[in-house]
Amino acid sequence: MIMHNGRVRYLIFFQYLGTKYSGVMKAPPHQAVKGVQNYLEDAVRSLRPVNEVSLSISSRTDTGVHALGNSAHFDLQRQNGKPPFAEEVLVDALNFHLRPEPISDLDVGAMRDAASLLVGTHNFSSFRALNSETPFKDPVKTLEKVGLELGDAFVHKHFHRDIQFWELTFKSRSFLYKQVRRMTGALVAVGQGQMSVSGVKELLEAQDSQAYPHNLTSPPEGLFLTRVEYHRSDLQLYTQEDSQS
Repeated sequence: MIMHNGRVRYLIFFQYLGTKYSGVMKAPPHQAVKGVQNYLEDAVRSLRPVNEVSLSISSRTDTGVHALGNSAHFDLQRQNGKPPFAEEVLVDALNFHLRPEPISDLDVGAMRDAASLLVGTHNFSSFRALNSETPFKDPVKTLEKVGLELGDAFVHKHFHRDIQFWELTFKSRSFLYKQVRRMTGALVAVGQGQMSVSGVKELLEAQDSQAYPHNLTSPPEGLFLTRVEYHRSDLQLYTQEDSQS
């Protein structure tokens, strides 16, 4: 904090999950999706300063990019000659006005009920996207496991807020094209109340890729291939005589 003629310059450090923002920089008024700077400046304006509010952001981030430690500075002069905000008071005030929007907690029980319907051997045609290999791929797959657990994510160690991350785990000998992303999208929809457990059952029984709801497929950013396992029989050498017997 630096003061000159009643105006104080503050340096702030902030962090954010960038999924819902157009990046850190301010977006123009006509743009529907705003930047982090828009919200920060609105929070500073809520303190009713005399001067025009303008933040200088230290590091630009693009749409969807997260930040664990970005920074910015701005000037603030209070009305009627009031003394500057103490640093702790300013932090509390800004955090109050930047408090996250309410988000419904996932219905984890319903998600697990829906996940249990997918375990086992099924025709997963409804959960695959069509591509050039579709006519040659058997849609019957055996899903050995669908797990839903509270994850110990990387950001837990860096974010100063209590953010829950849930991990979905699928295990199978092989998957169809976009099968995991479609299963994930359906289970998240159940958790958010957009689809019922019986809806997942009906979707599975439809055995039709076109039956899968439009724009429900989970995006690829949160998908990890965690492990590939081999059985001894997978590495067995086969001769031409074996294939003919």
